[in-house]
Amino acid sequence: MRYVLTSFLSVHWAIVFALLALICIDGNRGVAAALGVLGVSIESARFVNLENVVVVAPLAIALLVVSVLFFWAFVDTLINDTASPGADSVVRIAFISASGVLSMILIGGAAQGINGLFMVVAVQLAALLASYVAMLAERRSAAVSDDADFRATAHGMAKAAAHSSLLSLISGRVGPNGKGGR
Repeated sequence: MRYVLTSFLSVHWAIVFALLALICIDGNRGVAAALGVLGVSIESARFVNLENVVVVAPLAIALLVVSVLFFWAFVDTLINDTASPGADSVVRIAFISASGVLSMILIGGAAQGINGLFMVVAVQLAALLASYVAMLAERRSAAVSDDADFRATAHGMAKAAAHSSLLSLISGRVGPNGKGGR
């Protein structure tokens, strides 16, 4: 079964974090522009040193790594069988990494004295959590439907075997143990 919601959300978050990394690399605005995209104005910062390469490079690399992890989760969803154990490990790692990067943005922004960052990061973390729960629900519902199909098939096979056994007993044909039916 193809997981449409999982694929869509993986691509969505990969694009979001890739665009944030691309905006962050911009030399003139950099981190301020990336935070502006998230919804934070930087006018209230005490130490506006966000254009420094020491701040921009690690943040851009972290955002790019998270983007690659989400893209890897998308490819993994398309290629591999998601019913196997550990199939959602890449998805889990991507969401943990994204939460970690957003938490580091919150900590760094609080150290810089940026007001309003807590609410923005909280909303993004809630969106990540909702996406993760939706992906888990889709995977579990597919596993339950696969399990129901398996049970229905096994039930049908058992009924057919019982029916065949009953017919051989009624007709007096030789059963599986080599003796007659009567």
